[in-house]
Amino acid sequence: MVALLLPLLGSLALHGADSPWPQWRGATRDGHSSEQGLPREWNAASVAWKSAIPGSGQSSPVLWGGKVFLTSSLEGGKQRLVFCVSAQDGALLWQHVAWTGEPEKSHAMNGWASATCATDGEIVVAFFGKGGLHAYSVDGKPLWQKELGEFESPWGVAACPVIVGDRVIQNGDSERDAFIEAFDRKTGKSLWRRARPNHRGWSTPLVWRSGERDIVVLNGHTGVTAYDPATGAELWFHKNGAGRGEPTVTPGKDLLFVVCGLSGNMTALRTGKASEAPEAVWTAPRRGGRDLPSPVCVGKYLLVTSMNGIATCYDAESGKEFWKERLNGQFSSSPIVAGNLVYQTNEAGETLVIEPAESFKLVARNALAPEPDELFRASMAVVDGQILLRSNKFLYCIGKPGAK
Repeated sequence: MVALLLPLLGSLALHGADSPWPQWRGATRDGHSSEQGLPREWNAASVAWKSAIPGSGQSSPVLWGGKVFLTSSLEGGKQRLVFCVSAQDGALLWQHVAWTGEPEKSHAMNGWASATCATDGEIVVAFFGKGGLHAYSVDGKPLWQKELGEFESPWGVAACPVIVGDRVIQNGDSERDAFIEAFDRKTGKSLWRRARPNHRGWSTPLVWRSGERDIVVLNGHTGVTAYDPATGAELWFHKNGAGRGEPTVTPGKDLLFVVCGLSGNMTALRTGKASEAPEAVWTAPRRGGRDLPSPVCVGKYLLVTSMNGIATCYDAESGKEFWKERLNGQFSSSPIVAGNLVYQTNEAGETLVIEPAESFKLVARNALAPEPDELFRASMAVVDGQILLRSNKFLYCIGKPGAK
């Protein structure tokens, strides 16, 4: 068939068909899913449904209440779309042209629809750089829109919005007039805006519990900055050595893991009180090329994969390297974790399932027989025992619903 994150959210018992995947990297903001019994092995015959994408884009699927939200662009970025499909069969439920105009420049690796939506079950927010920030009800009613600037750069944007209680927070890193800004989720009114260093950047803010309060942690070209989500006040800054403003800061146990976009050092940070500078617990060299996918932490194991397919597993507590393995293909998407297994998809649509351990353990290597010009740069989402995987042309649903 072709067709403030609320504190409560982090403590929801996420099971079954009602389990939300409300933002990039899921409900827990670290790529983890509580779903059990996801398929470990599949092929083209395992596709439950396949829905054609209007236009083209690289944003990852998010979902709530049986609805999947995505973005795309048409006519080389002259139009930006927000649309919703059914998680049951991929049927189009609603679609809006959010913006029309002369597009800003963007890199071939990026495009004009790479930022993933965020939802809280009531509103859906989508970011398009020059195309603005747009909010809709989950039923498709336009609520508000904000123009945020020109984003003059040859690289385009990809930082995803996050919903933090009654606020939407957006990273606006750019080579000119860079900022981070918070908006009222109901009205779109600007609540605060803070200037940032003028550098390219694509990292999504991470909401992290530090001490007894939430902070917003953002990786950038020059380092990692923590902000107060209520006021935008800068709480601390930790310099890094080779930024590029990605990947996204990744949580694990009581540490934050910071990987630079260029070859350099990876750092594990321990935060104390929200206003205190973090402690650098360990650093480890990353010399194998560009890092675009964000890491995942599974218990004591930290897995990081470079764009050219070099996967490395570290001891999350010490930074000791357990193993390094060359995977096939190029990797842009960030992995997910389910059932203590890591699922990572390369640009050709092949998904490797890896069991984190002190030695490399490949559980399965799964392919979908995609079309020759398909590219898979979006991260997976999970719903009711099934996997959602988006290419630049199709959204795939893999597995049987409610599989256990």
